[in-house]
Amino acid sequence: MTPEDAILAVLAERAANATICPSEAARLLAGPQGDWRAEMAAIHAATDALVDQGALRLSWRGAPMQKRRGPYRIARR
Repeated sequence: MTPEDAILAVLAERAANATICPSEAARLLAGPQGDWRAEMAAIHAATDALVDQGALRLSWRGAPMQKRRGPYRIARR
């Protein structure tokens, strides 16, 4: 599974307007015994790529974000 696949898989399990924490995708990518924190850099990079492609939108506390910076939530476009 790629980091992009992990993000999209977690989003697919949620309601259309729901957001996810990037750590949820990292946990899926790492697997049950894996180190999810080690996967965060890959998840951040995949998030940036998917935002650039127009597939995702970012927010924090309900406010839209143009680019990833600090804490953020991920949603489908």
